[in-house]
Order: sequence, then C-alpha cells, then structure tokens
Amino acid sequence: MLSTKKGKEAYVEPVINGEKYRFVVKTGAPSDLVSAKRGTKLSRGANFECLLSGAPISSDYVKKESMSGRMGSCLMAIVAEGERGRVYLSPSKVHEEIAYRANPTWKPLQEMNRDTTNLVSGRGYGFFSWADLFTERQLVALTTFSDLVGEAIRRIQDDSVTKGLPDNGLPLHEGGTGATAYAQAVGLYLAFAISKISNTGSSITSWMNDRGALRETFARQAIPMNWSFAEANPFSTTGGNFMHALKKGAMVIERLPVYGKGWSTQADASTQGISTDKLISTDPPYYDNIGYADLSDFFYVWLRSSLVSVFPDLFKTIAVPKSDELVATRYRHNNTKAAESFFLKGMTSAIECLSKGAHPGFPVTIYYAFKQSESKKGSEVTSTGWETFLGAVIKAGFSITGTWPMRTEGTGRILAIGTNALASSIVLVCRPRHSSAPVVSRREFLKSLRDELPTSLYLLQHGNIAPTDLAQAAIGPGMKVYTRYAKVLDATDQPVSVRDALTLINQVCDEVMDEQEGEFDEDSRWAFSWFKQYEFSEGEYGVAETLSKARNTSVSGMVEAGILASKGGKVRLLRPDELPNDWDPKTDNRLTVWEAVHHLIRVLKEDGEQGAGRLASKLTSIAPKARELCYKLYTDCERKKRAGDALSYNALIQSWPEIMGIARSGQDTQGEIF
Repeated sequence: MLSTKKGKEAYVEPVINGEKYRFVVKTGAPSDLVSAKRGTKLSRGANFECLLSGAPISSDYVKKESMSGRMGSCLMAIVAEGERGRVYLSPSKVHEEIAYRANPTWKPLQEMNRDTTNLVSGRGYGFFSWADLFTERQLVALTTFSDLVGEAIRRIQDDSVTKGLPDNGLPLHEGGTGATAYAQAVGLYLAFAISKISNTGSSITSWMNDRGALRETFARQAIPMNWSFAEANPFSTTGGNFMHALKKGAMVIERLPVYGKGWSTQADASTQGISTDKLISTDPPYYDNIGYADLSDFFYVWLRSSLVSVFPDLFKTIAVPKSDELVATRYRHNNTKAAESFFLKGMTSAIECLSKGAHPGFPVTIYYAFKQSESKKGSEVTSTGWETFLGAVIKAGFSITGTWPMRTEGTGRILAIGTNALASSIVLVCRPRHSSAPVVSRREFLKSLRDELPTSLYLLQHGNIAPTDLAQAAIGPGMKVYTRYAKVLDATDQPVSVRDALTLINQVCDEVMDEQEGEFDEDSRWAFSWFKQYEFSEGEYGVAETLSKARNTSVSGMVEAGILASKGGKVRLLRPDELPNDWDPKTDNRLTVWEAVHHLIRVLKEDGEQGAGRLASKLTSIAPKARELCYKLYTDCERKKRAGDALSYNALIQSWPEIMGIARSGQDTQGEIF
C-alpha cells in the first residue's frame, strides 16, 4: 500500500510474465486489502512468499543469500508532488538506470558492530559497514554535501574578512571569535543539517502510507531491517530535503537572543562536579535496552567527514568510543554476570556522585522507562534492569520518597504502533537515607506493603496510568516502603535483597488486583475466570456450568446477558466485534461490567472516542468498575503473551480520560459516572 488515506488509496501491484515480473501503481482501494497490506511478507523476520511461484522462502535462505552479497533492490513506485498532494506513479526504467549509475567518491567503510541486536548488522542481512545502509545515490548526495562543508567554511571566512570581521586565525575549538571561528560555527550547523538528512536518507527509511510521508531511520533507538524503503529526494520541497534540515538548525540560532547563550560539556557521570549544589533531574541509561554508542556511529561517520578539521580532538577516533559506556552490554564483558556487575558498579558511582553534590534543599529526580521481565522459579517475576538500577540507587545512599508516572512517550513512534510498549517514564524522587533509618523484619515489611500499596494502586489507576505501565509504576510505591528502612531482614537475619523485595511487591500487587475482582458482578467474575483459561475460544459446557455454580450464576443466564454463546455442548465468550451494535445499557436487564468493557472496545474501534464517550454516558456507576476490569484483563493477557487482546484493553484505558470527558459533557447528572 502506498496510500491508505480514505478516498486517496494507491497501491503497487506485481504483473507476472513467465519468469519475469514488473510493478505497476494503481489508484483506488485494492480488491484484496489484506493481501495488499501484507505484500509478500509471511511472518516476522525474513520469511517471504515467492512472487512468481507462491512458494514460501525461508528466513535462513534469505540470510544466506544476503550475507553472500546477493541481495539487491529494485524500484517499485515513484512518489511525486502534484497540484493537490501526492501523486503515485509506476516505476520508470529510466529512473532506475539513473540511480544505478551513481558512483560515490567516498564511503563510510567503518565496520558496524555485529554483536549488538540494535543494528541490522547483528541480524545477518549482509550489512557490514555503515556504507551498506545507503544506496549508491544516497552516498553520492551525502558525501557531496559533506565535502561542501569545508568549501563553505573557506568561502564564509573570506566573505567575513571582506565585510570587515576581524580574524586572528584562532579556531572555534580554541575559543576563537573572529572570522575563522565564525565560519567554522556556520559549518557546524551545515553538518547538523547533513546529519538530519542522513536520518531520512538511508535504505532503512520507510514510507508511512497513512500519512504519505517518510518515516526516519531512527523512528526508535535501533536500526531494524526494512524490506521496502523510501528514498528521499534531498532537493525536493517535502520531507527529507536539505533546505528543511537547514532551516531547523537556523531556528536554534534565531532563538538564541531570546533564551540566552547556550553551552554544553562532556564529563564522566561518576566523577563530574557540574551538578554540585544544583537541582538535579536525570535520565540514566536503561541497563541493556539501548546501545547508544553503537547507534551513534550512524551519525558520527558523517559528522567526522565534515568536521574533523574543525574539532580535531572531538573526532580523533575513527568511531565513537565505547568501552566506558554505562550499559550492560554482554558482548563487551564476555558474559551477562560481568555486564551486570559493570552496570551496577558504574551506576552506583554515578548516583553516589549526584547524591553527594546535589543541593540539600531539593530531591533528586531520576527518570526510568525500562520494561524487562524474566520468569524464574515458577511464577516469580523479576526484572534484571530494575533490580540492578534500584540496587545502585540504594547503594548510593538514597531513599525513594515518591514516584510519579509521567507520560513521556508519543503513541506515534514506531515502537508504540501495534504494540504494548511503555507509554510513561517512572520518575523516582530520591533523598539521602536518614542515618536513623530502622531495621525491620520481612514480616513488618510485608505488612507495610499490604497497608500502603492498595491506596497507591488505586491512585495510579484513577490517575489513568496505562496498563502497560502499571506494573512498572507499582515498583515505585513498593520501593518507597523498602528504602525507608536501613535493612529488611529475613527469618535468618539475612538482608532481603532488591530482587526479593521486587518479588514481594509484585505479589502484593497481585493480591490487591484479586481483591478488586470481588467488586464485580457474578457474571463478570465468571467471565474473567473463564477468559484466563480459554480466552475467546470454545470450552466444554459442563466445565462452564460447574464454574458458574461456584460464581452463583448460570450459563443460560450469561447467554441471556449477551456475553456468551452456547451451542452443541460448547460455550465461548463473545468477542467485541460480535456484540450487537444497538446495545443500550439503560435498557439492559442484566447489565454486566464484562459487557460494558467489551462494548466500549467495540465502539472505540468503530466510532472512536466520541462514540465511546456517548456510550459511557449511559453506564453511570458501572464505569469505574469497567476500568478496573480492563486493568485485570490487560495484566492477564500480557502475562500469557496475548498481545492482540492486550492492545485493545490498553487502548481503552489510554483513551479513558477523553471518553469520560465526552460522557460528562453529554449528560446532566455527571457525578454518577465516578
């Protein structure tokens, strides 16, 4: 699909002629929209369907061919600017031949790290150097722009002297302010513009068919494989053009008089003194989530090409230095344990430095948006990233006095599209632990958790934190209890570790969520129990009837309620898209929390937040219970890796404030909703 905009649909269709094929572009909606969206991709990875025979092509075969240098590319369509928007044209052989004739005079041949999963080079698709991420035509454009930075600096310097600007020859990196330094400063912003167009000028750049626009290489903090890429025109007047990138940099300069002089410096976080007596808010590395240094080389190779003569010390290395980077990368430390130890030691030193230097009148706030869970010892769930990071915070002498979930991630980023990605960062509010902090037993710690976590979870849910974030956010109130003590001792007088504390926090959170189930009606409690085992699949009638007796309901009653189908000795829960469009909760004689949730999901998908809001205005006092059930359903789906259903529940909660706002505006007696 080239465009999925309603009324402006366009798509690529292959035309098969014996053992050859070509592509043509057609406008309007395709007869088979599902196939058009899927293309020849069968599943995740490099699994495809042969265009000619229809036979499956395995991932192993594709990787073998690409690693042997036998993977090419061909032109599928041309996107042009028309009088009334985008115009989609069939590929031209002339255009393709012109592209293949491109011959760059230089290439960034520095090797990519093949050990990291953040880069396509680590996935076995024949990408060995940074140059491999660009087409020959893209390389010609970028190398030409890079070469012209030096020429522009020389011309600006000459023009500046001609216009009367003094020149003592002192360069920018030595603090110069004359014509030489001025010209180099302008060259710096030109290099920034090249960095920006490299982000939309690689073979990883994709096409957003819902917007008719380019999606940049770094749509997330990784360089994933992209099987159908869009090649931007740097001389156009639309996305990915050089003048637009240049104007973005100029905006910074234009606003300098308003915001004052800007400055930046680089220092080791564990030894720096910059933060002394300052109010500190910091966003540290997230364990092993992102290989910042490895990814930075994508831009570094182009910046170095343009600016090595301007900042010789900054660009003295061929690639970005990596050994001191504070992330738990296994391949740099031979094994996971050594990487974890490196991260813990370094993070402890860094946070200790912050703790000692921070202004005593203010807390230190630390952002942490990390999602990594490992299942160990049966049902015990731990998070190595959180455990190691919190261990560093505690070792540095901090006590967590508060936690705030803060919405920091946009829903449009590629990581969040179609996934249950974190939407928030958890902000830890830290102060030095008091010297008189008490020592308590594990039993006392557990009692404090059970006393305090229910209120904390209630506030998080009613603050509308997304279900994807709830488990991470609940760590905060739990660790607030844990870190108020000097030590928590088990029955053998051994300290309860951070890992064990996290396990207990998760355990109490589950208990609190289970207690909420008691507030639901009998039908909804039955449906939730059935869902945990069968989802929306069929199960035996006899099993369903037995469970219904334990929940004080009946199968026939739930069929009448409109949440269950029963036929041929089998029963199953109705999916949201199977529910009736004319449902009215005000006339429903057997209203359930379960159907309220799933009707809201149905209407949200069909009519958006406006439609869901109109329906919610009729739910009155059942609305808050529907939200609580939604949290429970999401948690169950995520634990059992049912991403599709989890996505629906997460989407409903994220839209909840807007839905309730619309509901309030649509009725007179608003208080009943809450």
